[in-house]
Amino acid sequence: MSDLMEATRAAAAETAPAPATGDPVVIAKGLHKSYDRRRVVLKGVDLTIREGERVALIGSNGSGKSTFLKCLIGLHPISEGEVTTLGEHFTRLPDSAQRSRMRRSTGFVFQKHCLVKRRSVLSNVVHGMLGTEGSWRGFSQSTAPESWRKAALDALAEVNLAGFADSRADALSGGQQQRVAIARALVRRPRLLIADEPAASRDPVSGRDVMALFARLCRQHGITLIFTSHDMAQAREFSDRTVALRAGRIFIDRPSRDITPRDLEEVFDV
Repeated sequence: MSDLMEATRAAAAETAPAPATGDPVVIAKGLHKSYDRRRVVLKGVDLTIREGERVALIGSNGSGKSTFLKCLIGLHPISEGEVTTLGEHFTRLPDSAQRSRMRRSTGFVFQKHCLVKRRSVLSNVVHGMLGTEGSWRGFSQSTAPESWRKAALDALAEVNLAGFADSRADALSGGQQQRVAIARALVRRPRLLIADEPAASRDPVSGRDVMALFARLCRQHGITLIFTSHDMAQAREFSDRTVALRAGRIFIDRPSRDITPRDLEEVFDV
């Protein structure tokens, strides 16, 4: 067997689906979200995501993917229904204490890195500690406790950027900046990681590398992962389960390996 085949088999084993046997991390019941009478985005979504799952959320533009993620973390008020995320029960507009408690155990990575470009890479990763007790000290690595600095350096090592800790964030390539954003999201060892189109701005090869890194680190640390994607190949490879939204409703919810080309035609209307 060739070295390439060996490497491919090893990568597949590392990202193989795991059974969903953990406690619920996210529960949505009858979730509706509308911005006005003409903009009804979510229409009665029922979904449970369990600890340790890796869930891909797919759908065409306007299907409600990003809105659903924002409702899960209290960024958008819910019009009807309820959401429980990491034990915090949201109905309409959550209070700041609820959001703070939930976000202490949640990591976020979005398509736009949202780094502070003039700060060092290490300071940007330390920013992931904001929201914890004494979090003002997380605005810079120079004021951060030694334990936070060590956690940030460990996170950078996990994304293969330990040698860039003192570099300015804007001196890095786009792919490297995305890995800094991943390190920042993981520095607190969250129970839940939410990623909205994390690989959309990357070319196919680097996009796959980003998703492989997500999948490996989440599996390694037992982190539940929810990510949106337009790339079904990545969704199938790096998730255990695929949930497809169509016109604000769940259209498909099944193991990723069971998604067929016909399913995708119906989801994306192709």
